[in-house]
Amino acid sequence: MKLSDNVQACHLSPIRKFYPFAMDAELSGKKIYYLNIGQPDIETPPIFFEAIRDYSSKVLAYAQSPGEPELIRSIRRYYRRLGVNYNREDILITTGGSEALLIALLCIIDPGSEVIVPEPFYPNYDTFVKAAGGRIRPLETFAAEGYNYADRGRLEKLINENTRAIMITNPNNPTGNSLTEKQLRLVTKVARDHGLFLICDEVYREFVYDSDKIFCAGKYRDIDKNIILIDSVSKRFSGCGARVGMMISRNQELMAQALKFCQGRLSVATLDQVGANALYSLDPSYFDKIKAEYKRRRDVCYQKLSSIPGVVCTEPKGAFYMMAKLPIDDAELFQTWLLTDFEDNGETVMFSPGKDFYATPGKGIDEIRIAYVLEEDKLARALDLLALAIEQYNKR
Repeated sequence: MKLSDNVQACHLSPIRKFYPFAMDAELSGKKIYYLNIGQPDIETPPIFFEAIRDYSSKVLAYAQSPGEPELIRSIRRYYRRLGVNYNREDILITTGGSEALLIALLCIIDPGSEVIVPEPFYPNYDTFVKAAGGRIRPLETFAAEGYNYADRGRLEKLINENTRAIMITNPNNPTGNSLTEKQLRLVTKVARDHGLFLICDEVYREFVYDSDKIFCAGKYRDIDKNIILIDSVSKRFSGCGARVGMMISRNQELMAQALKFCQGRLSVATLDQVGANALYSLDPSYFDKIKAEYKRRRDVCYQKLSSIPGVVCTEPKGAFYMMAKLPIDDAELFQTWLLTDFEDNGETVMFSPGKDFYATPGKGIDEIRIAYVLEEDKLARALDLLALAIEQYNKR
């Protein structure tokens, strides 16, 4: 029996595919510092768990397919604080931001459609685009330029009759690039002028380190028909296990079609929505402390990496990731070796190899993505291990 071409075109996640080696390493007694996955160790606000404990019903019923009204009202209030007004019908609650991305792409892509995505990019973008029958048209960026892609000429050069959308993460995963307001406006105008959808993934919106301004592409009303916002509670509130995201657009024709998929999967978990609703009641000052914590971690990560001979990296401006080019032959081989052959005082480190963050063949082979989601002392130790491992790996 034949499996679909779409699924066979997809790849395993570079963020998760080394877990079998990690499990074996832990069974052998090694301690692993996990820098491969964006799972913050910051405490989830207790209000989330309190709301679930206080929930009382004789029957745990399906939630409404578009999302629970109380949660949607809370999200609308959150966006009003950002100066962006949405109506109830502009928001669909999804099982994490991942489902929001998949639903959006299923609604706008036909077989052979192309989506312009700056590379390196979040690898699941490639999975979801291929699942919908399309392909990524990569926009090359460079570390020396801070991975900037807000250039009209470079964007327009990639647009053709098959182009359906531009898809960006702002702030960016995996590079940490954060668009200025001027740069964001340029990207929105390119999408508008060429009649393209702009899928703007803003799940790291609050985590920008060199500015107090929070930009949301939803503020630009001349692209109401073009823009699809992707959002989530996972990173914002350190609630990755609460699978609550959202697809947001003022394009009501699009949203009416997306509702078909929401109804088809019935609903997002009721209790997750109850907890998420409570999270959106937190005062905005909550983010000041969290942002300061991530900035300290960013500084440790950048300083440590920059001091390793042969490593090339750029200081990230947002999110909690950074890309680094290592003086090694192959990051996947290196990661396997780290888990199977390397240890220092019983400890080793895990990252995400960079190849699958690119659509261009041959790129990212000697690059890695690091998620600086550990406490400062643990992060420093992990990067010291990386430095020692590079030295030993190249002496084999």
